[in-house]
Amino acid sequence: MFDNLSNRLEAIYKKLKGRGKLKEVDVDEALREIRVALIEADVSLPVIKDFLAGVREKSIGQEVLKSLTPGHQMVKIVNDELESLLGGEVSGIQFSDSPPTIILMVGLQGSGKTTTVGKLAKKFKKEGKNCLLVPADVYRPAAIEQLNVLGRDLEIDVYPTGEGKDPVSICAKAVKQARAEMRGVVILDTAGRQHIDDAMMDEIKAIKREIEPHEVLFVAECMMRQEAVNVSKAFHDAVGIDGVVLTKMDGDARGGAALSIKSVTGRPIKFIGTGEKLEALEPFHPDRIVSRILGMGDVMTLVDKAQDTFEQEQQETLERKLKKNAFDLDDFRDQLRQMRKMGSIQDLLSMVPGAGKLMKGVKVDDGAFTRIEAIINSMTPHERMRHNVINGSRKKRIANGSGTTVNEINKLLKQFSQMKKMMKKMSSSNFRGLNLGSMLGGRGGSPF
Repeated sequence: MFDNLSNRLEAIYKKLKGRGKLKEVDVDEALREIRVALIEADVSLPVIKDFLAGVREKSIGQEVLKSLTPGHQMVKIVNDELESLLGGEVSGIQFSDSPPTIILMVGLQGSGKTTTVGKLAKKFKKEGKNCLLVPADVYRPAAIEQLNVLGRDLEIDVYPTGEGKDPVSICAKAVKQARAEMRGVVILDTAGRQHIDDAMMDEIKAIKREIEPHEVLFVAECMMRQEAVNVSKAFHDAVGIDGVVLTKMDGDARGGAALSIKSVTGRPIKFIGTGEKLEALEPFHPDRIVSRILGMGDVMTLVDKAQDTFEQEQQETLERKLKKNAFDLDDFRDQLRQMRKMGSIQDLLSMVPGAGKLMKGVKVDDGAFTRIEAIINSMTPHERMRHNVINGSRKKRIANGSGTTVNEINKLLKQFSQMKKMMKKMSSSNFRGLNLGSMLGGRGGSPF
């Protein structure tokens, strides 16, 4: 996400280093290059024009602070303008004081609308809210079945549409049932089309009039880039939306849709989808996104991911083991599993300040973690508890069982021994939080 834009901006800032003042000619030259970078990122041209005007106004004649270079000063100015462009503040769901909170999901077919309903439902359930999911896309039986499957997997009720063919009636009856059952949230999954048409808009408007939702969320696939911006504006003009959910952010290296939608629609981005799993939904934090764009990492999102993944009870159990120097390969495997729940290692590293530059061009093999787990699973319980007993013949058996090599097993055992020594040494003075999760900012230990 934003890789291309980040690289271009970094090159621009380097040119400004060593100058004592941002002169008008320096600013104009930098703005021309920033303009090209934003065009390459597929940002809307009117948005680019307004953005550059704001940066130029703040940059001309700015004295560089004693501790800053001109490059840093420009970063600060661009940072502030980008945050403003993205909305400035986090905008979440506005829950009703009189439940249920009714959320109407709209968007084109294939945008990830139904999957997003499941992601939101999982998030709300974790927050203790009793949800009802409503499949109102009567034109695609597959969409109804998909939502029913998600409901079963999440153990969340799905409204039975039966033989109903009228989306307005289905939604009205579902909301009435939700009120009677004292539900906390109702999420309605409406029909989409391959493209915008009057029939779709009229249907959504009729549903909105009938149920009076508290939130209308437009779901857009950011891989559509500029078209996602145009479609979001069309939906807002026709129906009126309250916020946007951008899906497939992990697959878009440009990020132009994210940088344009707020300005074009006047409505905030509320969530971003960062993967196919139901956990891969993040609140949209403008300041954190800008930090990523400017290559400064995103420690706070990393901390949030770790806190959501590593349970306090597991932390305390591990701390007791560290105290007794009883950390074994079973514990190591459990920690790896917890880390993998946080997302790909490549994505996690992108949130570490400075790691982006160090890892530029380097691809982290997430498959290595699968091989490590296979190796540990091929060991006996005694071997996992006492790794020092693993001799040559045992290594051959483990290699055959895991589909790996003796060399890979030797490498794993060496790394585990080194890590265990380090943790033992550190635990003697401060054992709290010394696990793989807290090294990435989890509970109980400061990040990095």
